[in-house]
Amino acid sequence: MRSPFLGELMGTFVMIVLGGGVVAGVLLKKTKAEDGNATGKWMVITTAWAFAVLCGIFTAQLFGSADAHLNPAFTLAFAIKGGEFNKLIPYVMAQILGAFLGGVCVWLFYFPHWGVTEDQGAKLAIFATGPAIRMPLANLFCEFLATFVLVIVAGGMSSKLVLTTGAAAGLSPLLVSCLVWGVGLSLGSTTGYAINPARDLGPRLAHALMPIAGKGSSDWAYAWVPILGPCAGAALAGYVLRLLNA
Repeated sequence: MRSPFLGELMGTFVMIVLGGGVVAGVLLKKTKAEDGNATGKWMVITTAWAFAVLCGIFTAQLFGSADAHLNPAFTLAFAIKGGEFNKLIPYVMAQILGAFLGGVCVWLFYFPHWGVTEDQGAKLAIFATGPAIRMPLANLFCEFLATFVLVIVAGGMSSKLVLTTGAAAGLSPLLVSCLVWGVGLSLGSTTGYAINPARDLGPRLAHALMPIAGKGSSDWAYAWVPILGPCAGAALAGYVLRLLNA
């Protein structure tokens, strides 16, 4: 039953259920987490997304993916780093499918709250990222740089150039979740820090396809930014890690 494909699917699914769930909790009307100022909500969201990544990694490993990438950008970066691309297509398919199913479950979990929430933008934000100021090239750079930092630091965490004997068993997922938390707090406020094409594309597809009460546009005109930016940043980071022989 265990397999890398199932591991990536289930890990990404859990990550999106928990990550999308916290955004729904603070944005939808009449939830117990709705009240709070903008700064407090941002801290809640970035913290919960870090925990979501942690839970997703352990779930992916439980179901058979030792890599536990949960992110096409990671898969691309480490394919470039190692010069092996055989995992790229199956991992990306599993990650997008897991993210889509996670988005569907977030919709179902908060089912009574969509109809009482009038803000269509808030509903979309539960599924997909969007810029604080829409300026596509600037938004693209933000996603590029945030993902580059994410992959470079994650590569350092797993490199024997840094940790000569490797990280202690079970420590790597915690380190990665702290990294995602830091990236979110420092570099996430301009675009919502997709830093993961599947995290944006899968739930955006769920938003487009599911009969969500009172939803608006899925904003496909912006959707290329959280795909291309993370992929480009990850590709450069993967090449740098390869040059360093990290």
